[in-house]
Amino acid sequence: MWTYEHSLETTATSEQLWRLYSDVGSWPSWDSSNEYTTLDGPFETGARGSMKFLGQDPLPFTLVEVDPGRFFADETDLGGLVVRFEHGLQSEAGVTRITTRVTISGPTADEAGPALGPKITADIPEQLAAIARLALGGSDG
Repeated sequence: MWTYEHSLETTATSEQLWRLYSDVGSWPSWDSSNEYTTLDGPFETGARGSMKFLGQDPLPFTLVEVDPGRFFADETDLGGLVVRFEHGLQSEAGVTRITTRVTISGPTADEAGPALGPKITADIPEQLAAIARLALGGSDG
């Protein structure tokens, strides 16, 4: 298994951030490599959708865990590899810690993870900074 994690602290509230996370159509506003994201149904565990990244074919994903206002995880099965993105929000004393954790698992993860992982996680620090700005009412772009 291959793993990456990055966190950022912001004064944006969990509610402000969750509005952006749970509106999958807005994901390109804070993820510049994302052309579009769709979801078939409400933002809840089991919902399926599609993401299209620059220069790639659309990828299916499934929301495998949703704890409204606090956490969600989505997975994409690449046939032999499963890429899981976990997005967590923890608020305390007026500060919210945003954490994104990415794991790549499956039979070929030990070989593919070190090559694929850094490519798909390289812009996560920028994504977290962008979603924090947008949640606070700033623009990004």
